[in-house]
Amino acid sequence: MSFDVARVRALYPALSDGWAWLDAAAGTQMPQPVIDAIVAAYTAGIGNAHGAFAASARSDAIVAEARRAVADLVGGDPDGVVFGPNMTTLTYRFAGTLARQWRPGDEIIVSRLDHDANVRPWVQAAKAAGAVVRWAEVEVPSGELPAAQYDELLSERTRLVAVTAASNVLGTMPDVPRIARKAHDAGALVYVDGVHATPHTPIDVLALGADFYATSAYKWCGPHVGAVIAAPALLERLRPDKLASAPDHIPDRFETGTLPFADLAGVAAAVDHLAGLDPHATGSRRRRVLTSMAAVEAYEQAELAYLCERLAALPHVHLIGSPARRTATVYFTVDGHSPRRVAEHLAARKINVWDGHCYAWEVTGAFGIRDHGSAVRAGLVHYNDRSDVDRLLAALEELAP
Repeated sequence: MSFDVARVRALYPALSDGWAWLDAAAGTQMPQPVIDAIVAAYTAGIGNAHGAFAASARSDAIVAEARRAVADLVGGDPDGVVFGPNMTTLTYRFAGTLARQWRPGDEIIVSRLDHDANVRPWVQAAKAAGAVVRWAEVEVPSGELPAAQYDELLSERTRLVAVTAASNVLGTMPDVPRIARKAHDAGALVYVDGVHATPHTPIDVLALGADFYATSAYKWCGPHVGAVIAAPALLERLRPDKLASAPDHIPDRFETGTLPFADLAGVAAAVDHLAGLDPHATGSRRRRVLTSMAAVEAYEQAELAYLCERLAALPHVHLIGSPARRTATVYFTVDGHSPRRVAEHLAARKINVWDGHCYAWEVTGAFGIRDHGSAVRAGLVHYNDRSDVDRLLAALEELAP
């Protein structure tokens, strides 16, 4: 059955403003059920965690359900779901914790394809530990991250491989399972940035081979909450800095300060929303998530094919990267116009896009565009329809010399 985008769009109040929201790669809009869940948590009243009174118990229940929901989203264990304010903060926390086990001469591998949040925390932690940083290079002009190069990069001293499940600008989806197998054969851990991939495809952390999988709820229609998912047994072996009075059990020992309880109610509601995108999906929430996200991926890929075909017909528009497998994300330049000027032109026509490096610091450097405004990014998600794409194409046609 075809994906009913009209039904989905009706759930998003923000989409009624007449704009084409093609900025989802930087953050999605919230559907009404997520908004309602956050409001309901505040309306009922919430207290801090682990108290003897009812409002505190409500907060405890919200946290437990949010962990179960995220585990269902990615195929993890609820006891291995760590929450934080965002993926960047959490990655810094895990980098600092893991680096305690590194010794001078140990090695880590990062990639030029990744968002800087899965690069800089590791590079800085390695420097502090005296570890060596090795780089997996992005292929220019395709934008691929060849898995074969890891054969030369890995050694018996490799302690960690950090790699993205999808580039936030090019959309490239590298062969993470293959990379992870190579890393595990060398005895290294694998930290996967799933922030950009999670909204676009079914995720199974075990199939990916991710020892740690990072994601952000605001990229899949939830509030601004980050999460890292790992096996509980692995988390048990790690000792992060924490307050003496803070809980020492997992996953709580990784969560500094008080969690945003109402937002976590929204996290659970966002997973429920994703699970219901295909109204014919049945079974457990995990099964419904997989079914719905498969439908989402098929829908988005069809719209992406249409968009790329028509962009290719505009001689003054140039796509950056041509990966074989990508999310519904395009990154492009326009002859005679800076990326900011293009974004302003589109905004004047009520079309939201992003311009600049979008924190893809290394890949924009590899393509030689970082110092020249980088490029323009348009990202499709499940609530975008053909009219959004056609508006973008029509507005870009106006910029022809």
